[in-house]
Amino acid sequence: MTTLLFVIAAYLIGSVSFAVVVSRAFGLSDPRTYGSKNPGATNVLRSGNKAAAIATLLGDGAKGWLAVWLAQHYGDRFGVGEAGIALVALAVFLGHLWPVFFRFIGGKGVATALGVLLAINGWLGLATLASWIVIAYAFRYSSLAAIVAALFAPFYYCLLFGFDAMSAAVAAMSCLLVWRHAKNIGNLIAGKESRIGARGK
Repeated sequence: MTTLLFVIAAYLIGSVSFAVVVSRAFGLSDPRTYGSKNPGATNVLRSGNKAAAIATLLGDGAKGWLAVWLAQHYGDRFGVGEAGIALVALAVFLGHLWPVFFRFIGGKGVATALGVLLAINGWLGLATLASWIVIAYAFRYSSLAAIVAALFAPFYYCLLFGFDAMSAAVAAMSCLLVWRHAKNIGNLIAGKESRIGARGK
């Protein structure tokens, strides 16, 4: 029962869409109405407001980190085991994808997934982030960088810790993240994908 409460709390934390909240605070248009219409940092950047994009990135990443950190540090005293923490990690990610506070219209989960990975293990998060940076710098496509980093994340985890409940959660997040980028994959193949920093119409 306690594990379920942690999972629900994680989902609610994940449901806070910082792209929408930050855009409102900065007096910007709703990110779900321009560009890719994705409520995420990359689309907020298309507004031309870098500060808002950075705040969105940090907020979405922080909520992923916070949910897992709370479960890691306080779950044990309430009987939340490793499998429970893995469910928390997945729940906060699902909250971002399908936020209850925003009619279940969420982002693609890149920053939140990174926050989760950093909470699981710093080296795991940094290795995944490094993969994103290399691809983003080389090709200037945030979506391509996210897809490549997502595919490498489960490999990095298993290399560091082997196969367990958390590896399954990381693999699930990876699959969902790639699936959420299905349209971007089509655009990449067609040569229509927007590059990092392109302004939304």
